[in-house]
Amino acid sequence: MSKTVIFSEKPSQARAYAQAFKVKSKDKTSIELEPCSTFPDGATITWGIGHLVGLKMPGEYKEEWKKWSLNNLPIIPDDFQHKVTPNVKEQYKAVKRLFDEATTIINGADQDREGSNIHWSTLSMTGNENMKKTAKRLWVNSLEEDEIRKGFNNLSDVKKDLLMYEEAKARQKADWLVGMNASQLYTLLLQKKGYNGSLSIGRVQSPTVYLIYQRQKEIENFVSKPFYQIESEFTASAGVYKSMAAIKDESKDAVQALLEKHNIIGNEQGTIESVEKKEKRQKPPKLHSLSTLQSTANKKWKYSPKSVLDTVQSLYDKKILSYPRTDSNFITESEFEYVKNNIDAYKSIINAEFNVKTLESNKRYVDGSKVEEHYAIIPTKTIPGESSIKGLSEQEKNIYHEVIATTLGMFHEDYIYEETTIMTHVNDLPFKTTGKVEKDKGWKKLFPKKEEKKEEKEVLPAVEQNEKVQSKIGIKEGWQKAPKPYTEGQLINMMKTCGKHVESDEDVEILKAVEGLGTEATRSNIIENIKQREYIEVKKNIVSVTDKGKILCEAIEGTLLASPSMTAKWESYLSKIGKGEGSQKTFIEKITQFINKMIEDVPNKLNAPSVDQSIKSKQESDSIAQCPSCGNSIIDKGKFYGCSGYKEGCKVTFPKKWAKKTLGKKIIQSLCENKKTNKLKGFKSKAGKDFEAKLILDEKYSLKFDFK
Repeated sequence: MSKTVIFSEKPSQARAYAQAFKVKSKDKTSIELEPCSTFPDGATITWGIGHLVGLKMPGEYKEEWKKWSLNNLPIIPDDFQHKVTPNVKEQYKAVKRLFDEATTIINGADQDREGSNIHWSTLSMTGNENMKKTAKRLWVNSLEEDEIRKGFNNLSDVKKDLLMYEEAKARQKADWLVGMNASQLYTLLLQKKGYNGSLSIGRVQSPTVYLIYQRQKEIENFVSKPFYQIESEFTASAGVYKSMAAIKDESKDAVQALLEKHNIIGNEQGTIESVEKKEKRQKPPKLHSLSTLQSTANKKWKYSPKSVLDTVQSLYDKKILSYPRTDSNFITESEFEYVKNNIDAYKSIINAEFNVKTLESNKRYVDGSKVEEHYAIIPTKTIPGESSIKGLSEQEKNIYHEVIATTLGMFHEDYIYEETTIMTHVNDLPFKTTGKVEKDKGWKKLFPKKEEKKEEKEVLPAVEQNEKVQSKIGIKEGWQKAPKPYTEGQLINMMKTCGKHVESDEDVEILKAVEGLGTEATRSNIIENIKQREYIEVKKNIVSVTDKGKILCEAIEGTLLASPSMTAKWESYLSKIGKGEGSQKTFIEKITQFINKMIEDVPNKLNAPSVDQSIKSKQESDSIAQCPSCGNSIIDKGKFYGCSGYKEGCKVTFPKKWAKKTLGKKIIQSLCENKKTNKLKGFKSKAGKDFEAKLILDEKYSLKFDFK
């Protein structure tokens, strides 16, 4: 009897597949399906938990590679090897057993190169990659049950899948090579110059930090200059309105010259040359992809991109929102049909009342040709009860309501407003005034008022063409504004549109095609990584580069490691591999050449004064106190406090805990400066009793208690 095994990328995907068929049994590692027309002998669905296997670390290839040393570089394995990810060994064993027993193996992982990589690297690790088994690929655009059944009834061969696997392997190995070599190279060279930490460098995270650094430098170096405009207040019979002439100049004399040219002193009579009223319409917003939802939620509620992804994942696991990691703003006709049939239920959830404009699908939202592996984020067919909605957290409710409101927008009226433009002439100098009057809120009624962006609008008096008005004209001074720092939500869009920071037109086009740095699934994790690695910090939703981040940026400045162009150049060749027009071997050879050139060039590049200044600034900001022995700095070394002059022989250290009491930086500062502290509470004896005492630093720089 043949045995079919379906491999999905994650448990939630496996459950979705299983719901399209009749389940016979399930356990912690797999779901068994009853025989049916699609699977006459039944089938077993199993899953990865993301990557079940990954590339080995340097020290697992060679003993000498365990220690970071410039003498070991470049680190380039003769043959890349995989290992089982430690925390998923049990799932891997279950998958291996099922693969060993299978006669047909179906790849049901995500339809992108990483999905291909996850499946085939796992298959290879189990020893089944080249076994005589039937291999098939599932391609579906929807997790609706009928679409899943249709997909399994129309499985593809694995020719395209294997090419995507080759592409993904090339990308994975190249990222490994750059990360392992560049991180060690820059860290060890900077440590020689006095830097006390370590740097993690990568193709995506490093240019992301550098883009933030560029904006920060623009702000720091910005010098505001004044500019001048001509402003007038006009008095008509029906009221007063303000207007501006079409000039904005850094020279006040140029603006004054224009007034003199038209013989304007400041209180001349003007004439209304035209009054034009136009009805304007604003269509409902497009459906949400993950990035648009992350940007919107950050703007409205200051939620971080990672927390939005986690929240949508939670709502997906509750089966009330569709798959979160999508870059699409479109759905197919299949999803539109069920959404259309559930309009009243969705309206009830967000307490919305409106007359449906149309039940016909609109290409602005419904276009199967623009849906690849996943469609836009929309509510599912599952309608939660009142108690289920009450059980949601505030953040879950906000995100859920946002998605429902955006989805219902497809069926709502346009937002309509009237725009009035008044052209007033004074001695042939034209002044323009615009005002806006809301006529119909339309789809905006779906969103609570407190969440709406306030519209700037000025209701103008009812004036008529050829009417005479009295002017009060003067020169208005303004000041140029510095660029604004990024908010955390804006980082997502910055990563997607990084092509504007690239000079090569070809690179710009490639970055547009691949949507910049990272993917919908990885961008929020990249942001979290650079936060955790202390390259950036976020305060009140505003992002800034830390002293450590500045050292990274100064060190890689002017190299491909600082530029999105590296991603563009890689993607250009990786796409050839995915089409069968390029080879993984050639790509890795090019990466190896890049690494060798980097090892040769970087030592000289790091001699720049800006690098030394960044290291000095970091040392000053890290310094807790002056070392009482050698005069260097006492700094936080992670598990303890120690002297920055350690390499020169100074062995002064302080523990972070003493008799179960945490020793903060102020206590260390007091010990270094005064050789003692005030009486401190919170110590515990070996018997577990609380006590208080002073701490003193003896002549050997050891800690002692003083109970006097």
